[in-house]
Amino acid sequence: MKNKKNFKPAAIILVISMLLTACAGGSTAAPATGESKITTTNGFECPAPEFPVEVTSTELNIFVWTEYISQDMRECFELVYNIKVNQREYSSTDEMLASLAEGGQNYDLVQPTDYAVSSMVRDGFLQELDHGKLPILKNFDLNYLDFEFDPGNRYTIPYLAGTDAIVVNTSAVTNVPRSWADLWNPEYANRLLFLDDSRSVIAVALLSLGYDANTTDLAQLAEAEQHLRQLIPSIRIFDSDSPSSMLIQKQADLGMTWTGEAVIAKQANPAIQYIFPTEGAILWQDNWAMLANAPHVDAAYAWLNYTMQGNVFWVIIRDWPYTNPNTAALEFAKDNPMKVLDLDGNETTLAAIYKDYISSPIINVPAAVLQNGHRIADVGEAAALYEDIWKNVRGE
Repeated sequence: MKNKKNFKPAAIILVISMLLTACAGGSTAAPATGESKITTTNGFECPAPEFPVEVTSTELNIFVWTEYISQDMRECFELVYNIKVNQREYSSTDEMLASLAEGGQNYDLVQPTDYAVSSMVRDGFLQELDHGKLPILKNFDLNYLDFEFDPGNRYTIPYLAGTDAIVVNTSAVTNVPRSWADLWNPEYANRLLFLDDSRSVIAVALLSLGYDANTTDLAQLAEAEQHLRQLIPSIRIFDSDSPSSMLIQKQADLGMTWTGEAVIAKQANPAIQYIFPTEGAILWQDNWAMLANAPHVDAAYAWLNYTMQGNVFWVIIRDWPYTNPNTAALEFAKDNPMKVLDLDGNETTLAAIYKDYISSPIINVPAAVLQNGHRIADVGEAAALYEDIWKNVRGE
């Protein structure tokens, strides 16, 4: 859902053989297998496609959350299919939707967060996926499929999931908040970090008042707006680009952020804690979707099938500390003795990286937290009310 700031990519050695495909411009070709090795600039040896796709396109345009795509994953796809990936990034759902509304639709694939999918379908931005061209669907945990925002996954397939919760530097804050409502405490004035994300921030205000995070009740929304107005002076930074940097650099002491940003901040400073609020964390899932007028549909299907195969997508466990819905990737990493380098350049094993992932209560969210959580939903015509609240409290 969110910006995914990471440390430097690590060089990883994975010994798998294959032959580089020669896809001449305009000709139909599919990746071949053989004994030649394809290696990224980081030294990562690219696996052969599990589900080869014939393509004529020579490029692919993706519109994605900032710093959310593994360099090795992207390079392998480019090398294996001889397709140039053109990547543009956004740091909020609002920014992504605004770009599409303004005509920025020359993209093939985009990464909408759950609640945005319904409105994008309604507005004609997305095309239905051909499941016959997506054998990769077998790789996903069923718990991340068939959500209300896209029944039957007609338009999306999962990418990564996570939460919004409270982050706090306990070395700077003695009175540690336990609820969303606690963030209104005057002692936190000018110390707060909040995401620059309208629906998430308004949801925090609603939940702190005991209301539904997706209410369409006019009185409740009006109360939430006034409640947010009281909080705004205490917010030092709205940041959806790199919240972890603000915490690490001590530009803010506490506030709200996403799963991965909390993990990165905590790695840099163990005093930084991620707290699931008593009213419930905000749950979200980012997804791949294909735009209605995608100019390179064949390349888009090739990308989805290749990058999401288990022996490729496992690099996400290394690079981005979010909840991974790809069962094949997790199984590939589990108990795998392959020697790799961690993000600090230290030698470890893939099994050790998996162990760190699975043992983290921030990434591998406890069942009780999920049960108590809230998903932001499409509110239809009431979306305009939320937009007005955001403009009013931000002074736009």
